[in-house]
Amino acid sequence: MAWCPFAKKLELQPESDQQPAIRPTQFIVHSLAAPWTAQRIYEYWQTTSLESHFGLGYEGDLAQYIGTETRADANAAANRRPDGTGAVSIETASNLKHTDPWTDKQVEQLIRVGVWLHQHHGLPLRICRSASDPGYGYHRLHSAWSSGGTACPGDARVDQFRKVVFPGIVNRANGQTAPAPPEEDPVPNMLNESNATDMELTSGNWAGLSFRTAILLVGPVRHHTVVHLLFGDDTPADTVIEGCFYTTDRNGGHRSLYLPIRAYGAGGHQFTSTAEVGAGRHLRFMVRARTPDHRPVRLLHRSVSGPFWKL
Repeated sequence: MAWCPFAKKLELQPESDQQPAIRPTQFIVHSLAAPWTAQRIYEYWQTTSLESHFGLGYEGDLAQYIGTETRADANAAANRRPDGTGAVSIETASNLKHTDPWTDKQVEQLIRVGVWLHQHHGLPLRICRSASDPGYGYHRLHSAWSSGGTACPGDARVDQFRKVVFPGIVNRANGQTAPAPPEEDPVPNMLNESNATDMELTSGNWAGLSFRTAILLVGPVRHHTVVHLLFGDDTPADTVIEGCFYTTDRNGGHRSLYLPIRAYGAGGHQFTSTAEVGAGRHLRFMVRARTPDHRPVRLLHRSVSGPFWKL
């Protein structure tokens, strides 16, 4: 069994010894709909057969109840699959309707656990593209992860997961941080836009995306920008998804392309760029989906966020 070195060990018995082994390939984040400490979560789970591997209180108190190579039962079909793979799960304190965001201390611990799982178990640094795809996710991301449907962990925390928690895991695991601001402008501005309008992408064609507008930033700026795209569950697993940042002049001409970033299949995909945009240049983003049978795919939601510093 694997135990996280910075989590308090509160081992559940007999579950920790009697439940089947798994090979962890996913990390699924939950909200408990109760403002409990990690200790109180442990006490509750001693009276029920439902449990997660970790519990996290508002103050960042983190406990582990079951080793990450043993099944826990909070994730329905993701608990343990026929091939022996399964999900590591964490329950996080929230208000009774799980409508509040994670605290800063909770966010920090979620990032630490996410990085540890990548380093210790080799979880790939991507959002799960399907219910069985290795990576990171939140409870409601895929219907197979719950027995009767769920809103967990709530809208505010889904937004945080996509904009703060998962990018934080990726950056820290890669030894990266947001770029240091220029000395004359130490406080960054924040880019934070989204668009929930469905969009059909013709296979093989690049499409420029609008969030609030099609122009993300106007130079001169230094930026660390994250675009997140969510594709429908009906997207074939072998669909190639490519995202590409690029800059143009004020009229949309004289395009300068960054290197495309590639992903595959349904679910959420993240595209990141850290660079400088020259004076008078406009930063934009485009996407292309390529399916084997040339069918179109559905882009369900798109968001863009990140700090930028005026130069």
